[in-house]
Amino acid sequence: MNELELAPKLAVLKALAADEHVTRVAERVGLPQPTVSRWIAELGEQLGAPIMTKSGRRVRLTRAGRLLAEAATRSLAALEPGLREVEEELDPEKGRVVLGFLHMLGRAVVPELVRSYRAEHPHVRFGLVQNARQAVIDKLVSGEIDLALVAPPPVGPEFESVVVFEQPLIVVVPAGHRLESRKSVRVQDLEGEDLITLEHGYGLRQITDDMCAAAGFTPRYVFECQEIETVRGLVAAGLGVALLTHAEFAPPPGLRELPLTPRTGRIFGLTWLKDHPLPPAVRAFREHALRTHGVQR
Repeated sequence: MNELELAPKLAVLKALAADEHVTRVAERVGLPQPTVSRWIAELGEQLGAPIMTKSGRRVRLTRAGRLLAEAATRSLAALEPGLREVEEELDPEKGRVVLGFLHMLGRAVVPELVRSYRAEHPHVRFGLVQNARQAVIDKLVSGEIDLALVAPPPVGPEFESVVVFEQPLIVVVPAGHRLESRKSVRVQDLEGEDLITLEHGYGLRQITDDMCAAAGFTPRYVFECQEIETVRGLVAAGLGVALLTHAEFAPPPGLRELPLTPRTGRIFGLTWLKDHPLPPAVRAFREHALRTHGVQR
Protein backbone atom coordinates (compact mmCIF):
# COMPACT_ATOMS: atom_id res chain seq x y z
CA MET A 1 0.00 0.00 0.00
CA ASN A 2 1.35 3.43 -0.96
CA GLU A 3 1.82 5.53 2.21
CA LEU A 4 1.40 8.76 0.27
CA GLU A 5 -2.03 7.63 -0.95
CA LEU A 6 -3.04 6.47 2.52
CA ALA A 7 -2.00 9.61 4.42
CA PRO A 8 -4.88 11.95 3.36
CA LYS A 9 -7.40 9.27 4.30
CA LEU A 10 -6.36 8.98 7.93
CA ALA A 11 -8.63 11.83 9.04
CA VAL A 12 -11.58 10.21 7.23
CA LEU A 13 -10.99 6.90 8.98
CA LYS A 14 -10.68 8.57 12.37
CA ALA A 15 -13.93 10.50 11.83
CA LEU A 16 -15.69 7.38 10.55
CA ALA A 17 -14.75 5.46 13.70
CA ALA A 18 -16.32 8.20 15.83
CA ASP A 19 -19.48 8.64 13.71
CA GLU A 20 -20.47 5.81 11.38
CA HIS A 21 -22.40 8.12 9.08
CA VAL A 22 -20.78 8.94 5.73
CA THR A 23 -22.65 12.21 5.12
CA ARG A 24 -21.75 13.69 8.51
CA VAL A 25 -18.15 12.48 8.18
CA ALA A 26 -17.87 14.17 4.79
CA GLU A 27 -19.13 17.44 6.29
CA ARG A 28 -16.72 17.15 9.22
CA VAL A 29 -13.62 16.65 7.06
CA GLY A 30 -14.76 19.13 4.40
CA LEU A 31 -14.98 16.69 1.48
CA PRO A 32 -17.81 15.75 -0.92
CA GLN A 33 -19.64 12.60 0.14
CA PRO A 34 -18.80 10.75 -3.11
CA THR A 35 -15.10 11.36 -2.45
CA VAL A 36 -15.34 9.89 1.04
CA SER A 37 -17.23 6.86 -0.24
CA ARG A 38 -14.69 6.35 -3.04
CA TRP A 39 -11.75 6.57 -0.63
CA ILE A 40 -13.31 4.01 1.68
CA ALA A 41 -13.90 1.66 -1.24
CA GLU A 42 -10.35 2.11 -2.50
CA LEU A 43 -8.94 1.33 0.95
CA GLY A 44 -10.96 -1.89 1.02
CA GLU A 45 -9.63 -2.86 -2.41
CA GLN A 46 -6.05 -2.17 -1.33
CA LEU A 47 -6.50 -4.24 1.83
CA GLY A 48 -8.28 -7.01 0.01
CA ALA A 49 -11.19 -6.88 2.44
CA PRO A 50 -14.06 -4.42 2.96
CA ILE A 51 -13.62 -1.96 5.81
CA MET A 52 -17.25 -0.81 5.92
CA THR A 53 -20.69 -2.38 5.58
CA LYS A 54 -24.08 -0.69 5.27
CA SER A 55 -26.53 -0.92 8.14
CA GLY A 56 -29.74 0.91 7.22
CA ARG A 57 -28.96 4.60 6.85
CA ARG A 58 -25.71 4.18 8.73
CA VAL A 59 -22.55 2.22 8.09
CA ARG A 60 -20.49 -0.03 10.30
CA LEU A 61 -16.78 -0.60 10.24
CA THR A 62 -15.71 -4.20 9.80
CA ARG A 63 -13.08 -5.68 12.12
CA ALA A 64 -10.41 -4.81 9.52
CA GLY A 65 -11.86 -1.30 9.22
CA ARG A 66 -11.88 -0.84 13.00
CA LEU A 67 -8.25 -1.93 13.29
CA LEU A 68 -7.27 0.41 10.47
CA ALA A 69 -9.20 3.30 12.05
CA GLU A 70 -7.43 2.73 15.38
CA ALA A 71 -4.09 2.81 13.58
CA ALA A 72 -5.14 6.01 11.81
CA THR A 73 -6.06 7.61 15.15
CA ARG A 74 -2.66 6.71 16.64
CA SER A 75 -0.88 8.02 13.56
CA LEU A 76 -2.71 11.34 13.67
CA ALA A 77 -1.97 11.70 17.38
CA ALA A 78 1.73 11.41 16.58
CA LEU A 79 1.50 13.63 13.51
CA GLU A 80 -0.50 16.55 14.93
CA PRO A 81 2.22 17.89 17.31
CA GLY A 82 4.68 17.82 14.43
CA LEU A 83 2.27 19.71 12.22
CA ARG A 84 1.87 22.34 14.94
CA GLU A 85 5.66 22.65 15.16
CA VAL A 86 5.88 23.11 11.38
CA GLU A 87 3.14 25.74 11.49
CA GLU A 88 4.98 27.62 14.23
CA GLU A 89 8.26 27.30 12.36
CA LEU A 90 6.70 28.94 9.31
CA ASP A 91 5.16 31.75 11.36
CA PRO A 92 7.71 34.44 12.30
CA GLU A 93 5.64 35.29 15.37
CA LYS A 94 5.59 31.74 16.75
CA GLY A 95 8.79 30.13 15.52
CA ARG A 96 11.98 29.09 17.30
CA VAL A 97 15.44 30.58 16.90
CA VAL A 98 18.54 28.63 17.92
CA LEU A 99 21.50 30.96 18.45
CA GLY A 100 25.05 29.82 19.17
CA PHE A 101 27.51 32.26 20.73
CA LEU A 102 30.67 32.63 22.78
CA HIS A 103 30.47 32.34 26.57
CA MET A 104 31.51 35.95 27.11
CA LEU A 105 28.47 37.20 25.17
CA GLY A 106 26.10 35.55 27.63
CA ARG A 107 26.52 38.29 30.24
CA ALA A 108 25.05 41.23 28.39
CA VAL A 109 25.13 41.17 24.57
CA VAL A 110 22.90 38.16 23.90
CA PRO A 111 20.44 38.71 26.79
CA GLU A 112 19.85 42.29 25.63
CA LEU A 113 19.48 41.19 22.01
CA VAL A 114 16.89 38.55 22.93
CA ARG A 115 15.08 40.89 25.35
CA SER A 116 14.68 43.63 22.75
CA TYR A 117 13.41 41.15 20.14
CA ARG A 118 10.91 39.45 22.44
CA ALA A 119 9.56 42.86 23.46
CA GLU A 120 8.07 43.03 19.95
CA HIS A 121 7.70 39.29 19.28
CA PRO A 122 6.72 37.74 22.65
CA HIS A 123 5.78 34.30 21.30
CA VAL A 124 9.07 33.50 19.57
CA ARG A 125 11.03 30.82 21.42
CA PHE A 126 14.82 30.65 21.70
CA GLY A 127 17.41 27.94 22.03
CA LEU A 128 20.68 29.42 23.29
CA VAL A 129 23.91 27.45 22.84
CA GLN A 130 27.13 28.70 24.46
CA ASN A 131 30.49 27.20 23.58
CA ALA A 132 33.95 27.84 22.19
CA ARG A 133 34.16 29.38 18.73
CA GLN A 134 34.97 26.17 16.83
CA ALA A 135 32.33 24.18 18.67
CA VAL A 136 29.71 26.81 17.77
CA ILE A 137 30.78 26.75 14.11
CA ASP A 138 30.64 22.94 14.07
CA LYS A 139 27.08 23.05 15.40
CA LEU A 140 26.15 25.56 12.70
CA VAL A 141 27.52 23.28 9.98
CA SER A 142 25.70 20.25 11.42
CA GLY A 143 22.40 22.14 11.51
CA GLU A 144 22.06 22.13 15.31
CA ILE A 145 21.87 25.93 15.42
CA ASP A 146 20.49 28.54 13.03
CA LEU A 147 22.84 31.46 13.64
CA ALA A 148 26.30 31.86 15.16
CA LEU A 149 27.69 34.95 16.87
CA VAL A 150 31.46 34.41 17.05
CA ALA A 151 34.80 36.15 16.72
CA PRO A 152 36.35 36.05 14.27
CA PRO A 153 33.58 34.98 11.87
CA PRO A 154 34.41 31.81 9.89
CA VAL A 155 35.74 32.01 6.37
CA GLY A 156 34.56 29.62 3.67
CA PRO A 157 32.19 29.30 0.71
CA GLU A 158 29.54 27.64 2.89
CA PHE A 159 29.24 30.61 5.24
CA GLU A 160 27.69 34.05 5.01
CA SER A 161 28.71 36.51 7.73
CA VAL A 162 28.08 40.13 8.62
CA VAL A 163 30.31 42.03 11.03
CA VAL A 164 28.11 43.33 13.85
CA PHE A 165 30.59 44.89 16.27
CA GLU A 166 34.26 45.10 17.22
CA GLN A 167 36.01 45.07 20.57
CA PRO A 168 39.51 46.59 20.90
CA LEU A 169 42.22 44.20 22.05
CA ILE A 170 44.39 45.19 24.99
CA VAL A 171 47.32 43.79 26.94
CA VAL A 172 46.65 42.93 30.57
CA VAL A 173 49.55 42.68 33.03
CA PRO A 174 49.81 42.28 36.80
CA ALA A 175 50.59 45.26 39.00
CA GLY A 176 54.33 45.86 39.19
CA HIS A 177 55.04 44.31 35.79
CA ARG A 178 57.81 45.88 33.69
CA LEU A 179 55.26 47.04 31.10
CA GLU A 180 52.87 48.60 33.63
CA SER A 181 54.01 52.18 33.07
CA ARG A 182 53.80 52.01 29.27
CA LYS A 183 51.24 54.22 27.52
CA SER A 184 50.79 51.45 24.96
CA VAL A 185 52.24 48.04 24.20
CA ARG A 186 53.19 46.29 20.97
CA VAL A 187 52.68 42.58 20.43
CA GLN A 188 56.48 42.31 19.96
CA ASP A 189 56.89 43.46 23.58
CA LEU A 190 55.32 40.19 24.72
CA GLU A 191 58.09 38.02 23.28
CA GLY A 192 59.64 35.97 26.08
CA GLU A 193 56.77 36.70 28.48
CA ASP A 194 54.73 34.01 30.20
CA LEU A 195 51.42 34.21 28.35
CA ILE A 196 48.02 33.11 29.62
CA THR A 197 45.39 32.33 27.01
CA LEU A 198 42.35 30.23 26.15
CA GLU A 199 42.41 26.67 24.87
CA HIS A 200 42.53 25.74 21.20
CA GLY A 201 39.12 26.16 19.59
CA TYR A 202 38.47 29.55 21.19
CA GLY A 203 38.53 32.60 18.92
CA LEU A 204 40.75 34.65 21.20
CA ARG A 205 43.34 31.86 21.19
CA GLN A 206 43.39 31.90 17.39
CA ILE A 207 43.78 35.68 17.39
CA THR A 208 46.65 35.52 19.89
CA ASP A 209 48.43 32.79 17.90
CA ASP A 210 48.06 34.75 14.67
CA MET A 211 49.24 38.06 16.16
CA CYS A 212 52.33 36.50 17.74
CA ALA A 213 53.17 34.72 14.50
CA ALA A 214 52.81 37.99 12.56
CA ALA A 215 55.15 39.64 15.11
CA GLY A 216 57.76 36.95 14.42
CA PHE A 217 57.82 34.90 17.60
CA THR A 218 56.34 31.77 19.12
CA PRO A 219 54.29 32.53 22.27
CA ARG A 220 55.27 30.86 25.53
CA TYR A 221 51.97 29.78 27.02
CA VAL A 222 52.03 28.83 30.70
CA PHE A 223 48.27 28.49 31.25
CA GLU A 224 45.45 27.58 28.85
CA CYS A 225 41.93 28.27 30.15
CA GLN A 226 38.27 27.96 29.16
CA GLU A 227 37.01 31.27 30.53
CA ILE A 228 38.28 34.82 29.95
CA GLU A 229 37.62 35.74 33.57
CA THR A 230 39.92 32.90 34.66
CA VAL A 231 42.62 34.39 32.43
CA ARG A 232 42.14 37.78 34.13
CA GLY A 233 42.34 36.20 37.55
CA LEU A 234 45.60 34.40 36.74
CA VAL A 235 47.11 37.60 35.36
CA ALA A 236 46.05 39.52 38.47
CA ALA A 237 47.74 36.81 40.56
CA GLY A 238 51.03 37.62 38.83
CA LEU A 239 51.25 34.39 36.82
CA GLY A 240 51.64 35.94 33.37
CA VAL A 241 50.24 38.43 30.85
CA ALA A 242 47.52 38.13 28.23
CA LEU A 243 45.88 39.61 25.15
CA LEU A 244 42.25 40.24 26.03
CA THR A 245 39.36 42.66 25.55
CA HIS A 246 38.28 45.21 28.13
CA ALA A 247 36.50 43.72 31.13
CA GLU A 248 32.71 44.20 31.04
CA PHE A 249 32.77 44.73 34.79
CA ALA A 250 35.42 45.98 37.21
CA PRO A 251 38.63 43.98 36.68
CA PRO A 252 40.10 42.14 39.66
CA PRO A 253 42.52 44.07 41.91
CA GLY A 254 46.13 43.91 40.83
CA LEU A 255 45.44 43.96 37.10
CA ARG A 256 46.46 46.68 34.64
CA GLU A 257 44.92 47.18 31.18
CA LEU A 258 47.21 48.68 28.54
CA PRO A 259 46.27 49.82 25.00
CA LEU A 260 47.67 47.80 22.13
CA THR A 261 49.52 49.58 19.32
CA PRO A 262 48.78 49.59 16.50
CA ARG A 263 45.14 49.45 17.49
CA THR A 264 43.72 46.00 16.80
CA GLY A 265 40.12 44.89 17.22
CA ARG A 266 38.36 41.61 17.79
CA ILE A 267 35.68 41.36 15.12
CA PHE A 268 32.37 39.67 15.93
CA GLY A 269 30.23 38.41 13.10
CA LEU A 270 26.73 36.98 12.81
CA THR A 271 27.03 33.90 10.61
CA TRP A 272 24.64 31.49 8.88
CA LEU A 273 24.93 28.82 6.20
CA LYS A 274 24.79 30.44 2.76
CA ASP A 275 22.70 27.86 0.91
CA HIS A 276 20.55 26.77 3.85
CA PRO A 277 17.04 28.31 3.84
CA LEU A 278 16.22 29.94 7.17
CA PRO A 279 12.73 29.79 8.71
CA PRO A 280 10.85 33.12 8.85
CA ALA A 281 11.39 33.56 12.61
CA VAL A 282 15.16 33.10 12.20
CA ARG A 283 15.31 35.54 9.30
CA ALA A 284 13.34 38.12 11.27
CA PHE A 285 15.62 37.79 14.31
CA ARG A 286 18.71 38.01 12.10
CA GLU A 287 17.53 41.30 10.64
CA HIS A 288 16.75 42.58 14.14
CA ALA A 289 20.25 41.68 15.34
CA LEU A 290 21.83 43.48 12.40
CA ARG A 291 19.67 46.58 12.86
CA THR A 292 20.44 46.64 16.59
CA HIS A 293 24.13 46.92 15.76
CA GLY A 294 23.61 49.50 13.06
CA VAL A 295 24.20 47.17 10.12
CA GLN A 296 22.31 48.02 6.93
CA ARG A 297 21.73 45.27 4.35
